[in-house]
Amino acid sequence: MLLSKKQPSAAATQWIEKVKYHKNRDSYFKFLGNPHFRYTAFLLVFLSLWFLLQVFWFPPTKPTQTKFSITTPKPSAGKCNGNVAVYVYNLPAEFNLGLLDDCSHLNIYTNMCPHVANHGLGQPLDNMDLQSSDSNPWFATHQFIAEMIFHARVDNHPCRTWDPSKANLFYVPFYGGLHVSSNFREPNHAIRDALAVKLVDYLQAQPTWRKNNGKDHFLALGRTSWDFMRTDSGPDFGANCLLNLPCVKNMSVLTVERNPWKGSNQHGIPYPSYFHPSTSDQMMTWQNMMRQSNRPYLFSFIGAPRKGVGKAAIRDEMIKQCMESTQCKILKCDHGNPKCYNPSEILKVMRESRFCLQAPGDSFTRRSTFDAILSGCIPVFFSRHTAYTQYSWFLPEEASKYSVYMDEQSEESKRIEEVLMKIPKEEVDTMRATVIDMIPRLTYAHPNASHSDVGFEDAVDVALQALAQHVRDKI
Repeated sequence: MLLSKKQPSAAATQWIEKVKYHKNRDSYFKFLGNPHFRYTAFLLVFLSLWFLLQVFWFPPTKPTQTKFSITTPKPSAGKCNGNVAVYVYNLPAEFNLGLLDDCSHLNIYTNMCPHVANHGLGQPLDNMDLQSSDSNPWFATHQFIAEMIFHARVDNHPCRTWDPSKANLFYVPFYGGLHVSSNFREPNHAIRDALAVKLVDYLQAQPTWRKNNGKDHFLALGRTSWDFMRTDSGPDFGANCLLNLPCVKNMSVLTVERNPWKGSNQHGIPYPSYFHPSTSDQMMTWQNMMRQSNRPYLFSFIGAPRKGVGKAAIRDEMIKQCMESTQCKILKCDHGNPKCYNPSEILKVMRESRFCLQAPGDSFTRRSTFDAILSGCIPVFFSRHTAYTQYSWFLPEEASKYSVYMDEQSEESKRIEEVLMKIPKEEVDTMRATVIDMIPRLTYAHPNASHSDVGFEDAVDVALQALAQHVRDKI
């Protein structure tokens, strides 16, 4: 190694050579015998070696990131496990951040401006637990905003690479969910599909795409897959054709709800809840609180009745059974009940319950499933497509270790309290412990947090690792 050899530096050698060619031989050796010269030469060599030691033996450390910006990201502190190297496309603004300029029209039902704040976390929540910590981990996060949070986390992720030649994953940060929800009422299909088609044209022109024909590329979408799978033969409820484009079928698609039958390239990711911790201390403190939470109710249900034969039947049955039971806590969300829009009220009901009923909503999945797990409440499912066929990267393989299943057509679903009462207390305690242990991997950490401070694998970490393995197997 260079530092182990006691050789003069290049600067000292050049200085000696200069003296050699400007003095005659006798005066040159006389000059070398001068003690002042020897001292100067020794000092120069010493300083040169000290400089090289600082550069090569003690490389500069990266400063801890304290401010996050989606447009000018800085590398996060912490280390990558080496299995993931994700390159983030710097897309034209029209595909993501530019959409936020018209945030009041991103959803035909809701003004999304408050919800796209703080990189998609939404507005900070007051009067929640852990308020005394250094940073508030609680936000009024919209259920269909995962694509923004995912983008912010990957932009600040230690496994991000700026060199596409070193990447094994290529992230395309398209805010497809926000775009499609702004065009649900657009009658012209060509206009509704235009941005998706334009994105595909952009990708196919990239050298990084052509290398593997997009098989190492992925999208993250904050809405269900059904919103991107319109067909000419099926009903038109406002969806576009993004996921039906041949180019996109080569990619991997992360979505809060995959199509269980036609979604072979789709992978479920958690709906975002309200908790976005910046440190492992915040996470562990919350988990301990859930372990110690007093749960006077056997089960609970939060939701509104639904129209339609299938959806209405199971919901009406749950509401009926819950209202007739003294061991059930119900929060009915019809007639605009304000408590149903208050995260503290929602989590309070779940924190006081041992089991939380998860009926399918407008589609198979519910954000409520992840609110329940965050609250340490054991989910009770009535369709396998609410969780089991959706989130295989995130949930234990044995469903009975963390949940209860009753087919909505079964006799069990007509006597929910009786079935739950038969589960031994020891088994319930074990299931709840498993649920609470699952909280970190189903949570989206705060995008501003440094990786070293977070200290746990969150939903984005889990998704990237599983996706990297999936792409390796595919390619």
